[in-house]
Amino acid sequence: MAITDSAGSSSASGPPYREKRGVPRFSLIATAELTEPVSGVRFSGRISEISRKGCYLDMLNTLPVETKVELRVSRDQGNFKSPARVIYAQEGIGIGLAFLEVPADQLKILDSWLAELSV
Repeated sequence: MAITDSAGSSSASGPPYREKRGVPRFSLIATAELTEPVSGVRFSGRISEISRKGCYLDMLNTLPVETKVELRVSRDQGNFKSPARVIYAQEGIGIGLAFLEVPADQLKILDSWLAELSV
C-alpha cells in the first residue's frame, strides 16, 4: 500500500510526512527571499506554512534537496532570518525548508509569530 505524504510523495512504508513532524505547523502568508551563499543567487517566494523547525515556500523554480540557503521572511510584524536547508522539493510548486542554527534573537521573533498564529 502506498502512502502519500504532505509533499505529494508516496512511499511503500512509514507514516505520512505530516505525522512525522515533531512540532505543529501554522498557515502563514509572508514574502520570503532565499540567498544561495556559494553563488549569491537570490530567489523569491511566498511562505505558506511555518513551524519552529522549518517552513514551506511556494516558488516556481525549486532548488535541489540538501541545498543550504539563507532565508529572510518578511511580514508586517518584522523580519525573520535564518540559515536553512532544502529537505524536499516539489518541482514547479515549492520547497520544504528546515531551519539550521537559528540565532537566539531570530528565534524570539519566530516564537512571537507562532504564538500569534496559534490563537
